[in-house]
Amino acid sequence: MTLIELESVGKRYFLHHKRQLLAERVAGKLRRRERVSFWALRDVNLRIEAGEAVGIIGANGAGKSTLLSIVVGVTSPTEGTVIQRGRAAALLELGSGFHPDLTGRENIHLNAALLGYNRAMVQARLDSIVEFAGIPDFIDEPLRTYSSGMMARLGFSVAIHLDPDILVLDEVLSVGDQEFQKKCVDRIEDFRRQGKTLLFVSHSAGAVESLCRRAVWLELGRVRRDGPAAEVVAEYRNAPARVGV
Repeated sequence: MTLIELESVGKRYFLHHKRQLLAERVAGKLRRRERVSFWALRDVNLRIEAGEAVGIIGANGAGKSTLLSIVVGVTSPTEGTVIQRGRAAALLELGSGFHPDLTGRENIHLNAALLGYNRAMVQARLDSIVEFAGIPDFIDEPLRTYSSGMMARLGFSVAIHLDPDILVLDEVLSVGDQEFQKKCVDRIEDFRRQGKTLLFVSHSAGAVESLCRRAVWLELGRVRRDGPAAEVVAEYRNAPARVGV
């Protein structure tokens, strides 16, 4: 069964020089035709089946995070169609779905609600979420008092404990200590053994090769290669570096 399907997907962003933007706002109008734009993604076609573990690799600016944001509905494509079936949990960036003035406990409920989970479901998993995150002494403190590592622990713990059909992760293994990273890898592998679907972005080609059987290489917003992870990663490592916008 196909859980994620992208057909001819593109995402266009418009840029302004600060002085131009201020002048247009003062004048009470924005002249779209004069704005500079760029395509973060263009003509992306992907089909991801249930049970697949797919890694997304590419240089900074290649469109990796934009792709994940489109898949989970955080942003809409400028062109093309996206179909996503099943229940998804995502950890897209540090602190996403969290409010700094709410406690860790309150943020668990907030984050889960944003993902479409009800309070009873979250309450049943609350102790496990807190235990995995390893922050019991801070769970009733405001999130603004948390370190980046603590926020990463909490975000990953919420995502993995909500039993999603699709787990979407953006650079989760780049934050936190080695012990936490090992816990993440162990839980991701357990998730995969259950036949669930993983969509994983990382700058670590080694992590993609280890956790995923399939890899998609994005370059300048387009799919350059899609195939077995070992083959795509090897080609990516040997290619000249190219950086997107």
